[in-house]
Amino acid sequence: MTAPTQQSIRARLVTRYSGDALNGEVWRGEAVDFLRQLDTESASVVFLDPPFNLGKDYSADHPTLDHRPEREYRNWLEEVLAEASRVVTTGGALYLYHLPIWAMRLGTVLEPVLTFRHWIAVSMKNGFVRGRRLYPAHYALLFFTKGVPLSFSRPRLKPQTCRHCGEFVKDYGGYRGIIEEKGINLSDIWDDLSPVRHTNRKFRDANELHPAIFERVLAISGSPGQLYVDPFAGAGAGLLAAARAGMRFQGCDLLAKNCRVISERLNGFRSQK
Repeated sequence: MTAPTQQSIRARLVTRYSGDALNGEVWRGEAVDFLRQLDTESASVVFLDPPFNLGKDYSADHPTLDHRPEREYRNWLEEVLAEASRVVTTGGALYLYHLPIWAMRLGTVLEPVLTFRHWIAVSMKNGFVRGRRLYPAHYALLFFTKGVPLSFSRPRLKPQTCRHCGEFVKDYGGYRGIIEEKGINLSDIWDDLSPVRHTNRKFRDANELHPAIFERVLAISGSPGQLYVDPFAGAGAGLLAAARAGMRFQGCDLLAKNCRVISERLNGFRSQK
C-alpha cells in the first residue's frame, strides 16, 4: 500500500478546547481542505506560513510536500489564498509570510480582493548568496485587510541595548527621554527577529518562526474573543499567541507529529492558567 499523498489527507478535527483559558480547535489535514471547512467571513486574523518549495524533507510520508513543479506549487498557493480571503471577515487581516519573490507574485493575487497595508521585512540571519544575486537579508510578511481594518494598534518596542555595557545601540539624540519613557514605534522593518533554528529552542525538526512575529501580528490586528486562523500551524506558536491574547483559534497542520506537539503545548498552557 502506497503512502497517502498530501492531497488525500482530508482535514479532520483532532482536539477541541472549550473554556475560559482556551477556546479553539486543532485540525490535521491539507490546508485548502481545512479552510474550506470554515465559515465565510469568520476570522479576524488569518496567518499563512506555507512551505517555501525549497526541497526540504519535512516528512517521509510526504516526500513532495516541499518539492513540486513551480506551476503546481503556484496553483496550490492560489487556492490557499482564495479560501483564506473568503474566511477573513470584513475589516479583518490576512498575513502571508514567504520569500520576497513569492510575496511579489502572490501579492498580485490578493490585491483584487483585499487591501494592501504593508510589506514587512523580517530579517534573515545566516543567509547564503546564490548565483548572481545580492545577499538575501529578509523574508517578506505581507499585511492585507478586507477593507478598513476594524482593529489596528501600533505596538511600541523597547530600544535595543548593548549586552556588554547596557547602553542603547543607537543614538536617539534629543529624543532619548521620550524613547526611554514610551519606547519605539514598530516599523515595517523587523530586524530583531530570525527563525528559530537551534534544536534546544524549537519544538519540531524544521525551523520555526520567532514567537514574537505572532505576538506582534496579534498586537496589531487581533482582539480578544475574535477568531485567529492558521492553516500551517507547525509547532503551534501562533495558536499559543492567540490563546495568550484571549482569542479563539482554529489551526491545522498536515503532519501528525506537529499536531501532537501543538496539543501538548496548548495543554501545558491550559494547566498553567
